[in-house]
Amino acid sequence: SLCAAAEPNVSYQELKDLKKANVLHIDVRERWEIDRFGKIPESINIPLGELMEALQMDPTEFKEQYNQKMPSKSDPVVFSCLAGTRSKQALGFATSLGFS
Repeated sequence: SLCAAAEPNVSYQELKDLKKANVLHIDVRERWEIDRFGKIPESINIPLGELMEALQMDPTEFKEQYNQKMPSKSDPVVFSCLAGTRSKQALGFATSLGFS
């Protein structure tokens, strides 16, 4: 299940379309889940337990750790997980940190 603030749930096709518009896709599953079930192309994996810290990192540190430019608070971001529970939590975390 995928989550976006404006639209709480997006379909796989909507995500594919969003990715064409340079939306950052953060997969909040654990690393073992990525190993077991596979990585979603063009997503970055930040397990939910690391997300609050990651979204508050210095942009240089974020780039070094996740090999991706850190999103600004106004950049479009989509969170995903296995069933939708963690992606909704991730959305709440990001919103609480001032991400729109």
